[in-house]
Amino acid sequence: MLSSLASRRKFDQLSEQEVLALAISSEEDDARIYRSYAQRLQADYPATAAIFTGMAAEEDDHRRQLIDLHQSRFGEVIPLIRREHVAGFYARRPVWLAAELPLETIRGEARAMEQQAAAFYSRAAGRTQDAATRRLLGDLAAAEAGHDKRAEALEDASLGSDEKAAEDATARRQFILTWVQPGLAGLMDGSVSTLAPIFATAFATQDTWTTFLVGLAASVGAGISMGFTEAAHDDGVLSGRGSPWKRGISSGVMTALGGLGHALPYLIPDFWTATAIAIAVVFVELWAIVWIQHRYMETPFLRATLQVVLGGALVFAAGALIGGG
Repeated sequence: MLSSLASRRKFDQLSEQEVLALAISSEEDDARIYRSYAQRLQADYPATAAIFTGMAAEEDDHRRQLIDLHQSRFGEVIPLIRREHVAGFYARRPVWLAAELPLETIRGEARAMEQQAAAFYSRAAGRTQDAATRRLLGDLAAAEAGHDKRAEALEDASLGSDEKAAEDATARRQFILTWVQPGLAGLMDGSVSTLAPIFATAFATQDTWTTFLVGLAASVGAGISMGFTEAAHDDGVLSGRGSPWKRGISSGVMTALGGLGHALPYLIPDFWTATAIAIAVVFVELWAIVWIQHRYMETPFLRATLQVVLGGALVFAAGALIGGG
């Protein structure tokens, strides 16, 4: 590790030929990244894929201009130097290797790539004394800095308002199917299904520590069960609901949190204080479920309120009656 760091060169130590070689390899890498994004997005977001294909073509053009300049100044042999060979130089996060990426994440990475490239060319242009080299590097800095304008031009050709709205709707639907829906199901299960055992134990024993242990066991056990069930019952290939592990994590974590919310107050030694706080937490949990249903699942607010709050109240009453009896 130390020998690898010691072998890297500082940017200020690079010759003008090495700076050009670094720019050439960087443009080649960026073009390949954009084409990877285009290939990944082609099936679900063809218009945005066309934008990235156009951006890759622009990077190819930049690379050809840099190679022509290198040939005229230094000859045919281009030194092999890449970003990882330069200490302190920006690196591309290998997000394109991830199995699934949200559309906005990809767009954000592309914007960051262009900003980093613009900063590099501006710095490189300030280090050269050759007029032709300085002019080309300055032009490339301006081109990279003008990414937003180029993207708008490409969007005008490839991504109209209707297409962009359709792609954004598809991305939102995927987010809901992969994260919101399993998480909401988990939160409902954890919050509602644990009400009866926790409050039955509380009123039957009036022992806060025992009630906490029962709530902890019920919450963690339900979270593990819900998480594995969600991950195992649908691989997402046919349903289009996304990665089973993402859905399993979302469902499992939210299930556990839903139960722990009203179990944790029983760490307070005083029974009635703990119970009052637990009831208040339940109220907040149920209204959070109503809000999520209304916000993301487009359930009418009144119907969501009746389903969740009334159902939760009935489960709570059942637990209190059983424990009190």
